[in-house]
Amino acid sequence: MRNFSLLTDLYELTMGQGYFDKGIHEREAAFDLFFRPNELISYSVAAGMEEAAQYLENLRFDKEDIAYLSSLRLFSEGFLKYLKNFKFTGTVKAVREGEIVFPNEPILTVRAPLFEAQIVETALLNFINHETLIATKASKIVREAKGDPVMEFGLRRAQGADAGVYGARAAIIGGCASTSNVYAGKLFSLSVSGTMAHSWVMNFAGEKEAFEAYAQTYPDDCVLLVDTYDTLLSGVPNAIEVFLRLREEGHSPKGIRIDSGDLAYLSKEARKMLDRAGLQEVKICASGDLDEYTIRSLKEQNAKIDSWGVGTKLITSAQLPSLGGVYKLCAVFENGEEIPKLKLSNTEAKTTDPACKEAYRIYDKETGYALFDYLARAGEKVDEKAAIAISGSKKKYEGNFRLKRLLQPLFVGGKRVKPRYTVDENRKYCEEELARFREEYKRLDMPHIYKVNLSPALSALKKELIEEIEEENGSV
Repeated sequence: MRNFSLLTDLYELTMGQGYFDKGIHEREAAFDLFFRPNELISYSVAAGMEEAAQYLENLRFDKEDIAYLSSLRLFSEGFLKYLKNFKFTGTVKAVREGEIVFPNEPILTVRAPLFEAQIVETALLNFINHETLIATKASKIVREAKGDPVMEFGLRRAQGADAGVYGARAAIIGGCASTSNVYAGKLFSLSVSGTMAHSWVMNFAGEKEAFEAYAQTYPDDCVLLVDTYDTLLSGVPNAIEVFLRLREEGHSPKGIRIDSGDLAYLSKEARKMLDRAGLQEVKICASGDLDEYTIRSLKEQNAKIDSWGVGTKLITSAQLPSLGGVYKLCAVFENGEEIPKLKLSNTEAKTTDPACKEAYRIYDKETGYALFDYLARAGEKVDEKAAIAISGSKKKYEGNFRLKRLLQPLFVGGKRVKPRYTVDENRKYCEEELARFREEYKRLDMPHIYKVNLSPALSALKKELIEEIEEENGSV
């Protein structure tokens, strides 16, 4: 893992200098990382925690970092000396990668000396905002494919190498079966897939010659791109001829890929042609600017497509290019006593929830479906044996539910305590957890809003702090 100590916004460091000057840089503080509501977000798939954990494990300021910061002439010698011995010593709680998460609930909470908790803000947001965004997009695409394999094909369109590599990782967590990204495959032990481009076909005198050459190299893994010239007049007929020869020689041809045109019509016609030739086992793959909406439409048109290669709109999350994750102070500590903090805004959605919190998911015991999420103050008693009261509601849940604590220790005293999961383990976890939500929460159009409720104690604290702030600032 690279040393990302300077992967931060300048104000994190200038605030650090200020904290240092005031002698409060080691005062304990807690920050929540969460994302705000967005009309395009019905649910999200949490990702990026592994990259965040590796960042915290390797965080340090080396000689070159210190020399560069010194050259900016913004920082005192005392502060720079402090940075030379810096390491992360705090506690971090986080949801597991692949967890289903919702707006305004903590995905990750950092409790550490103030400067430590502050300096990690930008990098943590960078990792988790990006990977959660891509994992979520992948999840929606995979859902619309309804069991067909989805291949992530986006590296060449990603916004940079890291976005392509870690985006591929996130796409697998979200449910993709494989990636075309070989480097990501090696780095994270991902399944890789891909065959040929149009340039392969164009480098031969004719399409059939190109297909035959490829079949000679990969006789038992032969997938042919059939839309370079004319899909139905030449591409599919030439592929059929090559496939029949492969079969006669004892090989098993795999499939064709269609990358352009009317994919519904072309796939149905290609399926007829393959079946008439006795090639029922040959699969049809589609690619070309696909996303969850086009895949849904193609499914509704009964397109004969068995697998999907999705690139640009997945790796860039084209419709929603930013998750909107934020990192907000929720408490500071004096002599071990918590002092809750709240950011008040004229925009109600930007007013934060104060204090250190626990996040729970409440499930119906009979159906197994998630009912709602529940935020309570840290230390508040919440268990399956007692009724759960919800702020603003007379209804209580009791006796027929189970709960899961979403935030689990990731770091304690600067040491990682949470086990490392493989990407495939996270993908399977995501699939299992997503199945515990009713369909109305997951649909693309006008999804039902899944509730994240506050405990009465947390809600009362929030109201009290808002009133105090308004009174102090003369806004009442």
